[in-house]
Amino acid sequence: MTEKNGKKFEREFFETVDSCPECGSRELFLDSTRGELICARCGLVVREHIVDPGPEWRAFTAEEREKRARTGGPMTPTIHDKGLSTVIDWRDRDALGRKLSPVRRAQIYRLRKWQIRTRVHNSIDRNLTFALAELDRLTSQLQLPKPVKDEAALLYRGAVIGGMIRGRSIEAMIAASVYAACRLHGVPRTLDEISRESRVNKKELGRCYRLLLRRLDVSVPGCDPVVFVGRFGEELNLSGKVLRLAIDIVRRARELGLTAGKDPTGLAAAAIYIAGIVEGERRTQREIAEIAHVTEVTVRNRYKELIKQLDIKIEP
Repeated sequence: MTEKNGKKFEREFFETVDSCPECGSRELFLDSTRGELICARCGLVVREHIVDPGPEWRAFTAEEREKRARTGGPMTPTIHDKGLSTVIDWRDRDALGRKLSPVRRAQIYRLRKWQIRTRVHNSIDRNLTFALAELDRLTSQLQLPKPVKDEAALLYRGAVIGGMIRGRSIEAMIAASVYAACRLHGVPRTLDEISRESRVNKKELGRCYRLLLRRLDVSVPGCDPVVFVGRFGEELNLSGKVLRLAIDIVRRARELGLTAGKDPTGLAAAAIYIAGIVEGERRTQREIAEIAHVTEVTVRNRYKELIKQLDIKIEP
């Protein structure tokens, strides 16, 4: 019996016994280990030998519980059929790990072949099969968390249903979905990084991204330079003191309106450069520019603007 059914059983059971016959208290709790309904105030056992609606096995750790559970995995948007179909394993072994006989192996081979064919019914399934495999590769290359991957899969499914894929590259739409998911979840990934890993032209990627936002009516928050400070600082091996100062510089710049219309990666790079000088952990403009994937000229220009507008004193 599932957890949901167990809670339903418990709710219906409590409706039949609403109070303690000894003291009249309504504070009753169910001890599922002993199968008893007990009054929390006086300790009277109101009912005993209650049928346990849970599974017949016991588990003491999360890994053991997952191993013994006989249900399948949850639905996931990252598989074209959402993971609801049966999957025949590619290893030719039985449940005990023993090798199959040649006759059984040939039978399993035919079943596996037809199972793969029946999982893909139409053009949308074929499109999703290819696209979600590309999504898996791209998110693995960019080291993105599972919530971002799920969000990107949902956005791409919306694009397929909305007919936005026709005449456009699947790789470009997947890359655009990943970039939009990163922006929605506040994960610091730039358009250049996604373009490089997806092997899609940056201009085409930006065009697909704008189309995705417009047609799906997705509201994406502005990119905050603060989210890039921690990532760049870690790659530059800077201390937490430097990063805190760099974040403070970015926030002061935002309050004065200096971040409007500026590339967030360039602002983060300049803030890190200034904080490194102030705290005595200097990094060169070239080092920071290579990590932030911007030019040294961008770092230098943002640096001059920040120290001038924020009145930061830099010792030569």
